Amino acid sequence: MHAGCWPGRHARRAFKLYGRYGGWGGCGPHAWERPAEDGWEGGGGHGVRRPLRFLVYKLGLDDRQSAELARILDALKIERAQSAVDYRRAVSAFADALAGSVFDQAKAGEGGTLRVQSAERLRVAVQKALEQIHAVLNPEQRERLAYLIRTGAISL
Repeated sequence: MHAGCWPGRHARRAFKLYGRYGGWGGCGPHAWERPAEDGWEGGGGHGVRRPLRFLVYKLGLDDRQSAELARILDALKIERAQSAVDYRRAVSAFADALAGSVFDQAKAGEGGTLRVQSAERLRVAVQKALEQIHAVLNPEQRERLAYLIRTGAISL
């Protein structure tokens, strides 16, 4: 139950124990409903920090490798953010195409083209990142990373 559903002192105690979003089910915001102001944007973790720490630990990376991997993941993170912006632009173009009294083929086509171009740029960025990661890792680390990707422990 969310702390906001509890009366008086119980709410204060629950807030201390379980934090802002509560520790149990019930009313109030859930993990997938957290507001963006606390830095949580939803979706998978494609940032640099957590995947980097996880990979450093799981793959046994040294300082040079982890610095290089941080650079690669940061570039990929930027490309994913740009892809999210392009997605919102495409959705806006689709909405504009529907908004008028007559369907606007040009706006709908623009949205579709933007979506395809964004997907292609992201595909190229992921392929480039994989190539760079391959160059940084030794054969044993590559095998471990391939296993982590196959099992879904990490996604690209």
